[in-house]
Amino acid sequence: MQSVVFGWLIYAYTKDPMSLGLIGLAEAIPAVGIALFGGHLADRFNRKKLILILLFFMLVITLLLSAFTYNENDSFARMGTFPLYFLIFLTGVARGLLSPSIAAFSAQLIPRQQFGNASAWSSTVWQLGAVTGPALGGFIYGFTNAFTASCSIGIFIGLTLVCYLFIKSRPLPEIHKSENLFESLVSGIRFVKNNNIMLSAISLDLFAVLFGGAVALLPMFADQVLHTGAEGLGLLRAAPALGAVVMALYLAYRPPMVNAGRTLLWAVGGFGMCMILFALSRNFILSMTLLALSGMLDAVSVVIRSTIMQALTPDNMRGRVSAVNTIFIGSSNEIGAFESGLTARLMGLVPAVIFGGTMTLIVVLVGWKKSPALRTLNLNRILNESGDNGTGS
Repeated sequence: MQSVVFGWLIYAYTKDPMSLGLIGLAEAIPAVGIALFGGHLADRFNRKKLILILLFFMLVITLLLSAFTYNENDSFARMGTFPLYFLIFLTGVARGLLSPSIAAFSAQLIPRQQFGNASAWSSTVWQLGAVTGPALGGFIYGFTNAFTASCSIGIFIGLTLVCYLFIKSRPLPEIHKSENLFESLVSGIRFVKNNNIMLSAISLDLFAVLFGGAVALLPMFADQVLHTGAEGLGLLRAAPALGAVVMALYLAYRPPMVNAGRTLLWAVGGFGMCMILFALSRNFILSMTLLALSGMLDAVSVVIRSTIMQALTPDNMRGRVSAVNTIFIGSSNEIGAFESGLTARLMGLVPAVIFGGTMTLIVVLVGWKKSPALRTLNLNRILNESGDNGTGS
C-alpha cells in the first residue's frame, strides 16, 4: 500500500520517470548502509524486542506520511517532494535494521527439516499481503484520497506489531568467539563469500532483479501505455504477487528441492523473458497475465534461495548473513528501480524494460556456465544432514 501511495503521489506531482527511480534509491541507500549493523544487532540482542521497536518506528513514519497527505496540495506547494523522499529514506533505515532480525528470529521457530516447506508458506503469506496491499492501496487512493490510504497503512502496521506480541521470545544462540564490532560486521560477508552455493544464488538474484524488474515504471505504463489510473496501477502492482501466491501454494506441497539449482536458473531466465514480453504488450489483461507469470517464476526463485540461506547458515550467524542477503537482494529492488528510471529516461520506457529483460537472460547464461555447484544443487540432501552446515560444499 505504501509503495502505491508514494509512487503515485510523486509521479502525479513530477510526471518524471527519474523521480520514480529516485524512490528506490532513497530507500536502498539507508537499507544497504545500515544492514550489516542490523545483522550485528540481531545476533547480539533479543530479536523479538528489536522487531517490536522497529515496527513502532515504521508506525511513526506512517503517521508522518498521513500528516503530509492530510492536505497534500498545500504540502507540495510549501515543501515539494522532499518530505516524501525523507520518509522513504527513514523506511529504508527501518527495513535495513528489521529484515535481519525477522529472518533470524523466524529461523529459530522452524525445525531444520521443514525449512523448504516453511519457506514456501512464508512466501505465500508474504505474497498475500503483497497482492492485497497494492490493490487495496490503489483502490483506497483512487476512490478516496492519499490521507485515507496512509491512515489505513498505519492500521495494518499496528496489527503487525500486535501479532508479534503473541510470539514467544527465543534465546540467542551461543557466540563461539569474541569479536569486536568491525569483525562482527564483516563476518557475514566473509561467510557468504566463502560459500560457493550461497554466493552464486545471491549473485544470480541480485543481477536478475537489478536489470529485470519493471515494477518501478508501472505508474508510467499505467499512464502512457495502458491508459489506466491509480486503480489500474494497484492491479498491475498486485499481479506479480498474485502469481507468486499461486506458485508458492503449489511449492508448499511440491517444493523443488531435488534439482533446486537447475530449477532456480530456469525460473530466473523465464522471469527475464516475461519482462521482455510485458514491455511489448499494449493490452491490460495480457500485461497483467505476464506480470502474474513473472511473479510465479520469482516465487520459485525466492523459495529456493530462502531455503539455501536457512540450510547453510549456523544459528549464531543468521542475523549477519541475512544482512548480507538484504544488501545484495532486498535492496537490489530499489537500486533496480533507480536503474529502470535512469534507462527509461535515456532509452525510452519500452526499450528500457526490453534491455533489462535481455540482461537478465545473459546473467542466467553466465550463471549456468560459471557455477556448476549451483547447477547441480540438491537441497534434499543438505536439509537431511544433521546439524548446521556452514560450508556449502
